[in-house]
Amino acid sequence: MGKTSDLTAVQKTIIDTLHKEGKTQKVIAKEAGCSQSSVSKHINRQAKGWKKCGRKKCTSSRDNRTLQRIVTTNPFKNVGEIHKEWTAAGVSASRTTTRRLMKDMGFRCRIPCVKPLLNMKQRKKRLAWAKDKKDWTDAEWSKVMFSDESKFCISFGNQGPRVWRKSGEAQNPRCMRSSVKFPPSVMVWGAMSSAGVGPLCFLRSRVNAAVYQEVLEHFMLPAADQLYGDADFTFQQDLAPAHSAKTTSTWFKDHGIPVLDWPANSPDLNPIENLWGIVKRRMQYARPNNAEELKTTIRATWALITPEQCHRLIESMPRRITAVIEAKGAPTKY
Repeated sequence: MGKTSDLTAVQKTIIDTLHKEGKTQKVIAKEAGCSQSSVSKHINRQAKGWKKCGRKKCTSSRDNRTLQRIVTTNPFKNVGEIHKEWTAAGVSASRTTTRRLMKDMGFRCRIPCVKPLLNMKQRKKRLAWAKDKKDWTDAEWSKVMFSDESKFCISFGNQGPRVWRKSGEAQNPRCMRSSVKFPPSVMVWGAMSSAGVGPLCFLRSRVNAAVYQEVLEHFMLPAADQLYGDADFTFQQDLAPAHSAKTTSTWFKDHGIPVLDWPANSPDLNPIENLWGIVKRRMQYARPNNAEELKTTIRATWALITPEQCHRLIESMPRRITAVIEAKGAPTKY
């Protein structure tokens, strides 16, 4: 927590607002994220009418508005590109000044959220599906076994381009990047229900209908026995070509397993996506040297998933469906 001179414009505004509301300096310091002494000095300086000493600002309000417009128009540019465009507009400022002003405006450099790319037809189908399932109870969702494939890499450092955004703008469409399903990679198949997780399957080749049916035979059926015993259940899968193939549909009919109808390109509706996220966050500091070490790490981390975590994720299904209905079929934060 720095000195009074280190307070940002946002912090000063918070201090002034809360001080007018009669809040104590301790409360103000906590809300503003600075020390209590900084709050006290700022309030006293304002009361005495002291002006900030130091060098005069090199940019005008108009220059600052130009900078904000540049960042807002293309938030995926880095500081160097933003500085170059700003100075090209006739502003004389250093790169350090550019970064500092962006910070004072509330912009922070963050990894962008990823959303599926949906066309209007897909949105309508998602909305119709959500309306059809909006009255399902937790007990009904607990009978669904959710499945999915996920990519795991030896290096977790490559997060892609970053984005400049303000607090609360994580779900702003201009601050998000679109994802493409099934990039070339080694995939892991897994399944979950409200009772816990099933065994993992590491896919060694491209997943076609024949390979997928082998996964169902040797991994999905044992998972069903483990999670449901003799009880009935419904299987969930996305609309990947191997999943929707005629031979795969025949396999499910032959085994007497009902399949949940599922809207295309809807990872935000699948709670196992959140489970993959938990596993990857726990593995972010792991540094496997080869594929076998990576598999060992994934298995060990997957084994730490508790039935309580799975149950909480399954309980989120009504909220996910409500969010899709409110968004009229558009991607949601889940």
